[in-house]
Amino acid sequence: MKPEFKVLLALFVLLFRLAVAGADLPAERATDDFVFIDNGELRLGVKKSSGAGIAHLALSATGENVINHWDRGRLVQQSYYGAEDGSFWNKQPWRWNPVQGGGWRHEPARVLELKAEKTSLYAKTMAKHWATGSDLPDVIFEEWISLTGQVAHVKFRMTCSGTNTHPNIHHELPAVFVEPQYDTLLVYQGTNAWAGDAVHRSKPGWPNESRKFTEHWAAYVNANNFGVGAFVPVADELTCYRFGDGRREHGSCSYFAPLKRFAITPGLKFEYNVWLTIGSAQEIRTRFAAIRSSLK
Repeated sequence: MKPEFKVLLALFVLLFRLAVAGADLPAERATDDFVFIDNGELRLGVKKSSGAGIAHLALSATGENVINHWDRGRLVQQSYYGAEDGSFWNKQPWRWNPVQGGGWRHEPARVLELKAEKTSLYAKTMAKHWATGSDLPDVIFEEWISLTGQVAHVKFRMTCSGTNTHPNIHHELPAVFVEPQYDTLLVYQGTNAWAGDAVHRSKPGWPNESRKFTEHWAAYVNANNFGVGAFVPVADELTCYRFGDGRREHGSCSYFAPLKRFAITPGLKFEYNVWLTIGSAQEIRTRFAAIRSSLK
C-alpha cells in the first residue's frame, strides 16, 4: 500500500471511530444553515457552518437529499494533504491537511464570501487544518456552482500563498459522501472508454478500496438503480468505501474520492471541474458522456 493511501486509510478509520462513539448527532449535523440554489429540476445547498461545502443535492420534485453531511469531514468538499507537521489527530500523528468543511473537533471553517442567485453560487473559504482545527489563512478555497437541467457544474480552486513545499502525494478531488442507501458503486474500469461497455458494479467494503477510473466518473445507486454520480476529468484514480448498513451502525455512509497526485508548492493555484447529477445509472452515464463530448 502506498504511503499516501495509508494516510487516507488512517484518516477514515479514525473519523468513523469518532463518528460512531456516541448516539447524539454532531452539532454540525443538527445545524440547518443551508444556502440553496434551485433551477426547478435540481436543488443544491451549501452549508455555511461547514465552509460552504456542498451538503444537499436533490431532485427539485422530491427534495430527497443524497449527500451525507454527518460532520465537517463529510460533504462534497475540497481536501488536500501535505508534509508531516507534528500535528496529531486523536493522539495519532498527522500531517498538514487543509480541508473546506472544518476540523475534526467540530471547528467550523470560516466562509469569507458567499453570493447566491437563483441557479448559481460563489463561495470563498479559509481552509481549516483537519487535525489541529487551526485556520490556514495561506490556503483559500473557492467554488463556483451552476445548475443546468439535472446537472450541477462545480469549479473548485485552491490557492496556496504559503512558503512551504509539500511532497507529491494524493489529494481528494473532491471527497464525496452520500447517504448509505446508495450502496452500489458504479465505475468503468476497462480500456474501451465511452464505447458503452458494461460498467463495474460493486459494494465497497471497509476500510478503503481502490478502483480503476477509466471514464473518470463514479456513481452510487440504490436497489432501484437510482443514485448520484460525479464526473471529474482531471482525476486519475479512485478510492472508496462504505461504512455501516444504514440501519444498525450510527453514522453510516457511502464514500468515494477521485484522486490525483501533485505537490503543493508556494504560490500554487490549482483548479478543477466536477459535474454532479442524480438519476438512473444509464442517465448518469449518458449525461457525463455528453459533457465529455462538449469539452473536446
